[in-house]
Amino acid sequence: MAGEQAVATIKGWIGAVTDVALSLIALAVVLQVLFGDHAVFLPGDVIGHISALVGTLGGQGLVGLITLGVLYWIWNNRS
Repeated sequence: MAGEQAVATIKGWIGAVTDVALSLIALAVVLQVLFGDHAVFLPGDVIGHISALVGTLGGQGLVGLITLGVLYWIWNNRS
């Protein structure tokens, strides 16, 4: 059906954009490790933002752990 193919196409685009975004985040982390916090070509403190996000989830206790588990489940069950 046309509707199912449209949904599959959109899911494919979203998956591709997500893969590119994760690759860019990994590149930004490596560049920040190599060049430090004040690299001109990075949009801020990438490692600091990731650390703050993990700290926020960890500080929420069970709610943060459940949120992390749900995100992990969604990421692993995508097609």
